[in-house]
Amino acid sequence: MSEIATTPSHSSPVAASPVLSTIAAIGQHQGQSVTLRGWLYNLRESGKLLFPIFRDGTGTIQGVAHKSGVAQEVFASLKSLTQESSVIVTGKVRADKRAQGGFELDIEQVQVVQRVPEDDPYPITPKEHGVEFLMERRHLWVRSSRQAAILRIRAEIMRAAAEYFDSNGFTRTDPPILTPAACEGTSTLFPVDYFGDEAFLTQSGQLYIESTALALGKVYSFGPTFRAEKSKTRRHLTEFWMIEPEVAYCDLDGLLELAENFLSHIVQSVVKNRAPELQVIGRDIAKLEAIQAPFPRLRYDEAVKMLNQAHLDGHLEHPFEYGNDFGSPDETWLSSQYDRPVMVHRYPANVKAFYMQPDPLDPQFALCVDVLAPEGYGEIIGGSQRVDSYDLLKARIDEHKLPLEAFQWYLDLRRYGSVPHSGFGMGIERVVAWLCGLDHVRETIPFARTLNRIFP
Repeated sequence: MSEIATTPSHSSPVAASPVLSTIAAIGQHQGQSVTLRGWLYNLRESGKLLFPIFRDGTGTIQGVAHKSGVAQEVFASLKSLTQESSVIVTGKVRADKRAQGGFELDIEQVQVVQRVPEDDPYPITPKEHGVEFLMERRHLWVRSSRQAAILRIRAEIMRAAAEYFDSNGFTRTDPPILTPAACEGTSTLFPVDYFGDEAFLTQSGQLYIESTALALGKVYSFGPTFRAEKSKTRRHLTEFWMIEPEVAYCDLDGLLELAENFLSHIVQSVVKNRAPELQVIGRDIAKLEAIQAPFPRLRYDEAVKMLNQAHLDGHLEHPFEYGNDFGSPDETWLSSQYDRPVMVHRYPANVKAFYMQPDPLDPQFALCVDVLAPEGYGEIIGGSQRVDSYDLLKARIDEHKLPLEAFQWYLDLRRYGSVPHSGFGMGIERVVAWLCGLDHVRETIPFARTLNRIFP
């Protein structure tokens, strides 16, 4: 049997096949021909030159095609492309400092996978559209460069949040989404029929991960949560994602230190790994680079004095009534006074949840904290040291008129080996809004669920 030849029998060089690449990795192939698979983002024409911009989910790049430099059918295909037509394009990578990303693509070939028809064009054009129009077409709006950048930053925040806990001895333990009772109060629950019994969509995984913390020491949960608040503010969603750590043998001081180190890690990870996306959305990175521990700490009493002085100085419309919880205008003003998150602690116990430990030095205050993001973004973290006494917890459940039978299992945690323990919850969407500098949380999640929106 003759051997199979492993080299060409002639001396002519064989042209290398184009490399399949993504736009994000295109800088690795300068001077080479590459193939990209994506969509037409925009097309500009100047005489015999075409400047198509392609996107592929990892970024965008401008292509260049001269009528005399490509096959006639290639030029015709490019010229007839419509916005968001899907294409496979081949071209040579050329460095260009003027181009976004530093590279352009000299086009050689194009294959049209699906051409958007001219009589039914892509509805989101480069012109300005109203928010309601865009929210109705959210499934398409996410393709825009700004929305794609926000979603990548969101993904980085979620990755860094889990990374911090995974790297610091925490075990992820996911609680149920269907629960038999309230965590934060009965007025903001979504009820569901559970085989003839009433159940609710979870408001928080906290009660459940308190039990896993007493088993594993340091735990966290990460998942969707639901609040039926009839709120139309720019900070509220009815469905959102929350990450919640819980730590056994941890007091409020330990919790404050955990929160500031955790947030600092997330912000610096976004600055390091998502600088191009921050540039796309026009975020001032210098403000994010300043987010380093330690964070300022402010007692509730001190915060109230600041708010009332702000009213006297004409910065707030109404004086603050001592003993109330802070509203959005209060949090906005307080957080605008700092260049990094501020930790407001020891609120009056009667405006906080039933499970928060009273301050032993003055039981009218709870050992709790709200972390307010700077630049006026308000609360992003809420947490506390938990009540660890069986008798006190039972009394608090009675005071809040909660169904005792639904909390017997929770009381068991105080019957059998109770210890001081603490935890907090951080809403992902509010952190996305802050780090991206967004006015409203509706852009912080792929598909927002609000008081008046459950479509698409």
